[in-house]
Amino acid sequence: MPFRPAILLLFGLGLCCALWGRSAEGGVLIDEISISGNKRTKAAVIRREMLIQEGDTIPLGELSARISRCEEVIMNTGLFNRAKITYKEWEGSTNRVHLLVTVEEGWYIFPVPIFELADRNFNVWWVDQGRALDRTNYGLHFAHINVSGHRDKLKSTIKYGYTRKYSLFYERPYLNRSKTLGAWVDAGYWANREVNYATREGKQVFFRKEDGFLYRHFSGSLGLAYRPDIFGTHRLELEYRDTRVGAEVTEELNPDYLLEGRSRLRSFRLAYQYVYENRDAAAYPWSGNFAFAAAVKDGLGVFGQRSGLTVYGGYGHYFPMGQRWSFGAEARAKYSVIRSPQPYRENRALGFGNYTLHGWEYYIVDGLDLGLLKTALRFRFWSFDFNFGKLMPMQALRSMPVRLQLALNNDLAFVNSPHNRADNPFSNRLLWGGGLGLEAVFYYDKVVRIEYSLNDLLEKGLFLHFSMNI
Repeated sequence: MPFRPAILLLFGLGLCCALWGRSAEGGVLIDEISISGNKRTKAAVIRREMLIQEGDTIPLGELSARISRCEEVIMNTGLFNRAKITYKEWEGSTNRVHLLVTVEEGWYIFPVPIFELADRNFNVWWVDQGRALDRTNYGLHFAHINVSGHRDKLKSTIKYGYTRKYSLFYERPYLNRSKTLGAWVDAGYWANREVNYATREGKQVFFRKEDGFLYRHFSGSLGLAYRPDIFGTHRLELEYRDTRVGAEVTEELNPDYLLEGRSRLRSFRLAYQYVYENRDAAAYPWSGNFAFAAAVKDGLGVFGQRSGLTVYGGYGHYFPMGQRWSFGAEARAKYSVIRSPQPYRENRALGFGNYTLHGWEYYIVDGLDLGLLKTALRFRFWSFDFNFGKLMPMQALRSMPVRLQLALNNDLAFVNSPHNRADNPFSNRLLWGGGLGLEAVFYYDKVVRIEYSLNDLLEKGLFLHFSMNI
C-alpha cells in the first residue's frame, strides 16, 4: 500500500483541476461595482453607460476587453476627462470580482464668447469673401452639459453681427427609472440682412439689404428619445417652422427660394432618427462603428405650403492597426421620396454639415439625392498631456490630453439633381477629392485640422477646419 498517498494526491490534483476548469469556464462573477470621483454626476448615470453590471458573469478571456470598452463608453458621455476601471478585490476561490470605477469630472459650464465666421468654412471666408469682418458673428454661447447631475443639457445663444440669433435648448435624457426615455425642447429665432438666394457655378450668391432684416426664421420643437440599450437610440421630433424673406428676393431674384414666389413659408416637420453608436470616441473615432437612418416629413397638411419627404442613412467603420495606425470609412446617403422641386433653402446636398468633400470646400452642390464615401488612413505620431499648472484656475481643465496625427484622405460623392441643372454644373457626375492632413485632438473631442487637398478639377489648396463639440 505504499502508493496510496500518491494515488490520493493525484486524485486531489485532478479534482482541483476539474473544479478550476469549471470555474474558468463559468467565468468571473461581478460581485460589486463601486464608483469614485463623481462629485456632481449621479452614480446611476455612470452605471447606465456600463456594459458590465453587478451580477454579470463574464468569461475570463473577455473581461479585460469588456472593461476597456466600458471606459470608452463612459468617456463618450462627454462628462469626464478620464475614466478608469480597476480591480478593487478579486476572490480567487469563487472568482468574485469587485470593480472600482474612477472618473475625473470635466468642466460642465461653458460660458463661451462667440466670435465666429458666418461662412461655411474658413477658406470661403478668407478667399471668396475677402476676409470681410462684417461676415462674422459675436455674442455669448452658454452651455451646461450636466445641470442636475443626470447628464441633462441646457444651452442658450445670444448672437449679433452677420446673424442675429436667440436660442434656448434643454434636454433631459433620463425620465424613467430604467433610464430609457428622454425628452428635449428647443426654440430659436434667426434674422439676417443678407440672404444666399441662389447657387451659380457651385458658389453661393448673396443679396444684402442694409435697412432692416431681409430674412427671419423662427422654429420650435419638442422631442422624445428612446434608448433601450447602450448603443442604440431612437429619436422622434415635431418642429414648427416659420420663415419670412423680403420681396426683393422672391419677386426679383429667385421665386423658388420658398417656391411659388411666396415670401412666407410655414410648416410642421416630423422627423424620426435611429442612431447606433459603437465608436471609441464619437467626436473623432479611432475604432468601432456607427450607423444611422432617418426619415423627415416636411409639411403635415396644416398650412399646405410645403411637401417634402427625405430619407437619410449612413454607416461608418474604423479599423485600428496596432497602436499608431487606423483606417476609417464612412458612407452617407440622402434620397428625396417626393420628387417635385423643393424650396431653394431645402435643396441642400453637398457642402454643409457632415456632407462635405475634401478639396471641395469652396463649392456647394444642390440636389434631391446624394451619395458620399469618405475614407482616411491615420497615423498617430505623438500623444502627451499638456499641464497648464496654476495658469489654469479650473482644476478639471489643468491637464489637457493632446493627440497629433497625420491623415491620408480619399473621398467620392455623387449628387443627383433632376431640377435646376443649368446653375448646378457639378451635379449628376462623380466627384473626387482628397489629400494629406495634420490633425490635433485636444482633451477628448476638440479638433483642429490643417489639410492640403485637391479635387478632380485639379484645384488644390490649404484648408483649415475647427470642431469644438460644445
